Amino acid sequence: EIMNKALGQARDARLHILGEMAKVISAPRPEMSEWAPTIISFKIDPEKIRDVIGKGGAVIRAITEETGATIDIDNDGTVRIASVDGASGSDALKRIEDITAEVEVGRIYEGKVARLMDFGAFVTILPGKDGLVHISQISHERVERVSDKLKEGDLVKVKVLEVDRQGRVRLSMKDVDAA
Repeated sequence: EIMNKALGQARDARLHILGEMAKVISAPRPEMSEWAPTIISFKIDPEKIRDVIGKGGAVIRAITEETGATIDIDNDGTVRIASVDGASGSDALKRIEDITAEVEVGRIYEGKVARLMDFGAFVTILPGKDGLVHISQISHERVERVSDKLKEGDLVKVKVLEVDRQGRVRLSMKDVDAA
């Protein structure tokens, strides 16, 4: 009987507190504050875990230090990002998505010219993923030398033409103009 009375009082007290809270805010906010601590959980391909961690943990350590977020990865590919605010969590999420992203044929990317060769230019379209823009795919006009049109470090828009069986990516700059 004493337990029933105590549990009844606890229930009444809880309902009273909830009633007082409802007077102040009737429904939860549609969005959390950008300053509120957040935990983001999502899955990646388990084959990509080593890309996110990097050699000796260098990649994941860099993301953690630069964003201030804590990152935990399980063997099944579950990634949990805990951050003190929404912005750092979103930044860490974007970086991991960029690392694990697959190159899509037909998609247009903004990339950075990594190396110039006599036969074309290698452009980095995703972290750790370069593709070749052949000299014939740089412009609609004839290009004598790649260095006449591009230099290392240039930001260019490129379209993915093909990813071959070895994973090599063929890119085009002139197909972007037509799109």
